[in-house]
Amino acid sequence: MKTSSPAATHALPHADDELMSVTEVATLVRVPVATVRYWRHLGTGPHGFRVGRSVRYWRSDVIHWLDEQSRCPQNGN
Repeated sequence: MKTSSPAATHALPHADDELMSVTEVATLVRVPVATVRYWRHLGTGPHGFRVGRSVRYWRSDVIHWLDEQSRCPQNGN
C-alpha cells in the first residue's frame, strides 16, 4: 500500500503527474504543434520547461490552462 505524507506531496507537487511532449499537448488541445510552440514563444500557452533538449509539460498544468481559457473571455472573439 502506497502512503505519502502531506509534506512529501507538497515538496513534489507533480509526483503523480504525467509529462507530456509538445506533440501530445497539441493532440490534446487539437491544434498544430507549431501553434503550441508559438504559444510557448509568446508566453501565452501552458507552462512548458526543458528537459535536456526537449520541451515537456505537466499534464495537470495543461488541463489547468485549458480550464482558465474556458473561463476567461477572449479579446476579439
